[in-house]
Amino acid sequence: MTSLGGGQRVRKDSLRVTAYGWVDELNAELGVALAHGLSMRLAKIVPELQNELFRVGTDLAFVEDDREKYKKHNLPQIEARHVRRLEELIDEVNEIVGPLENFILPGGSIGAAHLHLARTICRHAERAATALAAEEKIGEYVLPYLNRLSDALFVMARYENHVQHVAEPLWDSHA
Repeated sequence: MTSLGGGQRVRKDSLRVTAYGWVDELNAELGVALAHGLSMRLAKIVPELQNELFRVGTDLAFVEDDREKYKKHNLPQIEARHVRRLEELIDEVNEIVGPLENFILPGGSIGAAHLHLARTICRHAERAATALAAEEKIGEYVLPYLNRLSDALFVMARYENHVQHVAEPLWDSHA
């Protein structure tokens, strides 16, 4: 058993704990990407994303009924502005890397490979949060944020390969 933010005791394999556990793993993988070294632009962005992921984690660690009870504590949560910022980042980076002309394999530079892994962990977090949302109310922007973040991580991996002058590994459909 473990305790949620509001003190409720739940099983460690509950949907809520699973969802914020995947968010935590995603945050750790972003830390690994940073530790291996990323381009200057991404080295600035990733810590911002990590801080936002703590908001997502807080969002998921408190049941929605507790929001009012803990209002005076000003619980951080993910907001529309965070989703908008991700959309702007995706547009900005896509302008630099250009359109995707072929499926790419995860990899390339070390930083890009870690960003691709973070993207897959983000998708897992999104699926877990989606399962939770089917059972309980969650923060309004958790799912849109995780969805846009996985797309942002994909283009960030492409960007990292671009600035490191590493060719994107292309899928060989004839292999």
